[in-house]
Amino acid sequence: MQNWIILLAEFKQQEIPVAFVTVTKCLGSTPCGVGSRMLVTKDKQIHGTIGGGKLEFKAIDDAITALEENRIIESNYTLGPEFEQCCGGKVEFIIEPMNQSPELFLFGAGHIGVEITKLLVDTSFKVNLIDSRNDWFSNLELDDSVTKHQTTETDFKTFKDVVKWGNNCYVLVLTHNHAIDFDIIAHALENETKFLGLIGSKTKKARFSNMLIKEMNIPEGMDNVVCPIGLDIGGDTPKEIAISVVAQLLQVHYKLEVK
Repeated sequence: MQNWIILLAEFKQQEIPVAFVTVTKCLGSTPCGVGSRMLVTKDKQIHGTIGGGKLEFKAIDDAITALEENRIIESNYTLGPEFEQCCGGKVEFIIEPMNQSPELFLFGAGHIGVEITKLLVDTSFKVNLIDSRNDWFSNLELDDSVTKHQTTETDFKTFKDVVKWGNNCYVLVLTHNHAIDFDIIAHALENETKFLGLIGSKTKKARFSNMLIKEMNIPEGMDNVVCPIGLDIGGDTPKEIAISVVAQLLQVHYKLEVK
């Protein structure tokens, strides 16, 4: 029998995304019982079983969907001709994606950046705060959950070893230097992110877009960058702007739309 607690802990420690499949209901004749479990990785490696056959293959496909979309999936299947089985039973299961917490990489530990980190404490977001100014973090009071990255002006523009790109990666660019902002945006556009945002005006967005197209050969320009960042809720103090930005990040994470 699998020790699921130990196995899940190992995947969590290694930060490997997995989908946890649990059979929640069985009716009639089925190849598994309630409580049967299976773990599925992104490359379709499995641990455990929910009975094998086409039912298990279907569950694996659903598990990959749950990982790709980072959402819980509830499925039910009747074991008839489609599954090359004549038992006619019905199986219901739930699939939970794990180890896919959204991770924010926030460039610029200024007033707004610091307020954003404070507001994200005790949310599902992992927060990385990155700044290139010497000894900048020594004067900041940050929650222990925030990971600080002190860089130099040179490696601030590349930051390849800092960001974990992918569909759980959120990047906010709020540095003290427009040239650095541009370099970070240009590099980020070459990688996968869930959300890429830049602080600034519509004029800044238009100028950056023109530079991306003409100088960096990125035909989409700023089409895939949110700028200005934050929901239009009013207020222009650092805390109020931070509230609007955090609300936007949570909105994207929970796949909600403003009505």
